[in-house]
Amino acid sequence: QVQLVESGGGSVQAGGSLRLSCLVSGSISSIVTVMGWYRQAPGKQRELVAIMASGGTTNYADSAKGRFTISRDNAKNTVYLQMNSLKPEDTAVYYCRAYGINDYWGQGTQVTVSS
Repeated sequence: QVQLVESGGGSVQAGGSLRLSCLVSGSISSIVTVMGWYRQAPGKQRELVAIMASGGTTNYADSAKGRFTISRDNAKNTVYLQMNSLKPEDTAVYYCRAYGINDYWGQGTQVTVSS
């Protein structure tokens, strides 16, 4: 059974940094081709932040470009999201997602950025 567990969220002042981690348990190499981070702010729809395909290709939301970096450590079965120069509008619940043949989501981790 595949599970995704996020960690690393918290509260930070504007301009600060956080690194989110997504630990993947279970074997996903044959059923997952893309891993990524999404976020959902109160009253808004869930939106893409950054994704990474199995070949290493990445894609970022315009709001994340130049500030966020997605990476993965296959040996640790972990996907990361390094977030720098955080802004209050980055406040949201951040979700890890792994999809391909199947679609898996983590439970989310709260990120709060104060001005």
